Amino acid sequence: MDQQTAAPAYRNDGPIPPAHVPPGAGSTAALTGGLMCLLSMSSVQFGSAFSAPAIAAYGPFGTTWLRLIWAALLLAIIVRPPVLRYSRAQWKTAGLLGASMAGMTMCFFAAIERIPLGLAVAIDFLGPLAVATFAFGLGWRLVWPLIAGAGVLLLAHDGNGWVGDPTGILFAFGAATGWGLYIVLMKKAGSTFEGLQGLSMSLIVAAIVATPFGLMEVSRMTVEGVVAVAGLALLVPLIPYALEMIALRRMSTSSFGILMSLEPALGAIAGFLVLSQPMTALQITGTILVVTASAGATATGR
Repeated sequence: MDQQTAAPAYRNDGPIPPAHVPPGAGSTAALTGGLMCLLSMSSVQFGSAFSAPAIAAYGPFGTTWLRLIWAALLLAIIVRPPVLRYSRAQWKTAGLLGASMAGMTMCFFAAIERIPLGLAVAIDFLGPLAVATFAFGLGWRLVWPLIAGAGVLLLAHDGNGWVGDPTGILFAFGAATGWGLYIVLMKKAGSTFEGLQGLSMSLIVAAIVATPFGLMEVSRMTVEGVVAVAGLALLVPLIPYALEMIALRRMSTSSFGILMSLEPALGAIAGFLVLSQPMTALQITGTILVVTASAGATATGR
């Protein structure tokens, strides 16, 4: 657990007592957390790339709504959260996290419908980058967001002109805001709920928040499509959210941020392999700049 956020975890009936940590357990936990982060990022990016047909068929909001419903239903069956026994503070945490999940996912899917996946992920990562930069203080560390901004600009140019449209870029910035809030709230939920109960409750809230938007596109849905989206719901959001919640219990937020800095590169790779979205030398350079800025911001703040 991050030394800066050593708040006690809570059961429904009181604080969870700290467990004895044997020598060497910290390194093992960090390595396990790192592997979980890599699996999570791969699941998110390739899941997003494979979602392109569903987004085209059912719209970004309809696809998000179906995913969240399936994810919330599947995890609730597994976890069976005792919803009537949670405290007001736990409900507040789950509500805020669920709202950020819904907003982040809907904005991201709306963005990748309009702009290349690599560009959308690069802009999306500006949210966690801003959280890391301001958490560690201002001053010279503001150079990292500037480097990341330059990388995003390079990603937005394909050698002939600017790619994407203003609406898609605006949605990507909305996803970035949601992702920044998600990291902070996921860490808190992991310490205030046992197991995956916090994630289960948050997904239920997220599905409810997304319902009015999903209903706007319900006329485009088919029974076959609803069933097919269940598989995609495992890739995004169920598996990655669960892995990230567990990882954040095993490693510091700074280490988590360093690993997450690989996400723009994974997004570009997924876009290239799955969606055949080629990258120019400028866009590859832009990806490297975003990854470098993200890692630098978190590493220099440790």
